[in-house]
Amino acid sequence: MSDKKAKAYTELLGKTNRIVEGTVINGDIISEADFRLDGQLKGNFTTSGKIVIGPTGSIKGDVICKNADIEGNFDGILKVEEILNVKSKASISGEVTCGKLSVQPGADFSASCVMQPTSKKQD
Repeated sequence: MSDKKAKAYTELLGKTNRIVEGTVINGDIISEADFRLDGQLKGNFTTSGKIVIGPTGSIKGDVICKNADIEGNFDGILKVEEILNVKSKASISGEVTCGKLSVQPGADFSASCVMQPTSKKQD
């Protein structure tokens, strides 16, 4: 027997999971790797990496991640540890907490937003 299954996780690091357009997921997703969503998610999403919501992607639920690029639709509670990039075609509603925020002209950003830089952690 080989140990190929033990290597599978390390081989996934640096790669991106992808949900394509036309796919609908009802439920929660937990991922250690980066993630690109061009389909629909009705549920919560957690990753220690980056999430990209493409132009056809949408999430209705809560998201916790390190970084996020949003070009599609988001409705819920969004917690981004570092940088949130909101593209010009994006539509965001709900509550947002992030370290840094970038919003391109044309974006629909109808959310309450709190910026909390991660560099100054106090014990």
